[in-house]
Amino acid sequence: MLVDSHCHLDFAELGDIAAVMDRARAAGVGLCVSISTELRTFPAVRAVAEQFPDVWCSVGVHPHEAQKEPLADAAPLLAEAGHAKVVGIGETGLDYYYEHSPREAQRDNFRIHIAAGRQTGLPVIVHTRDADDDTIAILEDEMGKGAFTGLIHCFTGTQRLADAARALGLSISVSGIATFKNSGALRDVIKSVPLDRLLVETDAPFLAPMPLRGKTNEPAFVVHTARMLAELKGVSQGELAAATTANFFRLFTKAKRPDA
Repeated sequence: MLVDSHCHLDFAELGDIAAVMDRARAAGVGLCVSISTELRTFPAVRAVAEQFPDVWCSVGVHPHEAQKEPLADAAPLLAEAGHAKVVGIGETGLDYYYEHSPREAQRDNFRIHIAAGRQTGLPVIVHTRDADDDTIAILEDEMGKGAFTGLIHCFTGTQRLADAARALGLSISVSGIATFKNSGALRDVIKSVPLDRLLVETDAPFLAPMPLRGKTNEPAFVVHTARMLAELKGVSQGELAAATTANFFRLFTKAKRPDA
């Protein structure tokens, strides 16, 4: 079984979600986590998770939305995190590439999400782009205030970011970007990450992997990223699936296996 650890099943681009999930199951994807990007749309995220036994969800505010949804404290996140289907906090973090929100607002929200992760014990789902220095600084500073768990989702960072995440006990999730022809440097970094720290994801409906690049991404397509990752790590596809799925359940402790 494979797990798509990060997708956006509430996004309209995916169309009929029941059909999407049927295709995922047929491809061997046994579980998906639908990720929150805004508190105002969280009810739609939660509704999808409630509809399907093999879909879980997170609650959080994407860094793009930090200006529109600034958090004064963790209370709004904590209020939703107790729901049976909520297994993670985020996505949160820093995006200095698009900078749709001021950096200070992003940093403030990031720290509040980490506080929520620390209080709930749920993993923090970190988005970071062109912000390695501040991401590492905040993660290290916050870890010094008290332990929390989490992962760098859709990892596209440097070796330094990967090493810092590893030192902090965080995991790394690999998306279809790593399959792109021009992602050789990224694959080199991912190759250095121990197998017991890796997860796979689609970030659907975005970032379809090769050979489907340019199409609307969906959870079934995570098999292509997993196939590339198995080759990169020198293991069979079955070993890769077993390892990344075990890593997922070790991190997302609130999620239950479909047959549980």
